[in-house]
Amino acid sequence: MAYNLLKGKKGIIFGALDSKSIAWKVAEMAYAEGATFTLSNTETALRFGELDQLAEKCHAEIIPADATNVDDLLNVFEKSMEILGGKVDFVLHSIGMSLNVRKKRVYSDLNYQFLNKTLDISAISFHKMLQVAYKLDAINEWGSVVALSYIAAQRVLYGYNDMADAKSLLESIARSFGYIYGRDRKVRVNTISQSPTITTAGSGVKGINGLIDFTERMSPLGNADAEDCANYCVALFSDITRKVTMQNLYHDGGFSSMGMSLKAMAMYNKSLEIDMGLDLPLDLD
Repeated sequence: MAYNLLKGKKGIIFGALDSKSIAWKVAEMAYAEGATFTLSNTETALRFGELDQLAEKCHAEIIPADATNVDDLLNVFEKSMEILGGKVDFVLHSIGMSLNVRKKRVYSDLNYQFLNKTLDISAISFHKMLQVAYKLDAINEWGSVVALSYIAAQRVLYGYNDMADAKSLLESIARSFGYIYGRDRKVRVNTISQSPTITTAGSGVKGINGLIDFTERMSPLGNADAEDCANYCVALFSDITRKVTMQNLYHDGGFSSMGMSLKAMAMYNKSLEIDMGLDLPLDLD
């Protein structure tokens, strides 16, 4: 059900690849809520993804860009303003990649060239994006910029590797630039710390299926899926959240506030029974 939350608003969505992408779901939801926007991803992603289908569905134009390249970002913002007829009202940064994860380099044995790429692609690109938009004055007053993060920025999660460092930096950039953008232009900058989500990129994280099962058991509301995240992004793009900025907003079914849940403890006790032959109660309060 649409509420016209973004009627008349214009934006740029970075990072949609295929129908499993959170950015893809955000684009679909933003379009349903009345927004017009451009889409951007790398040339490689355009060759191997399905972005043309999304562009056709949402009547959006695609502007190829490497988000780590300032000239490419300049082109995206300038062309978007030309296509959309003026400044934009929202921007989504849904970009992340780790070669260390892809190459199965553990955190205690990182390739530092890979680490630099992880930080540049997954976090510093966000600063570049904000800086380009700020210098071009490309975002309307009370506009909203959102980047997708993860709780590994605050807690150690096995297998998340150097992406945890990137998400920590991403959230810091949102606070630091959010202060300047809010003070000078009344533009909001926030990050969403999303539940683990099966996307094309997320599927490369070691043990992702076990992690999703664990967080589902731990979260009182269960995991938030990509469509849930899209709804939250739309709310942050809209005027109903115009005084929310510089925040890392947990969107994880309550996982971030939990220490141990009944379901998770029951599963842990059951595994102890199997491994150690113990007779432990399963219905704990």
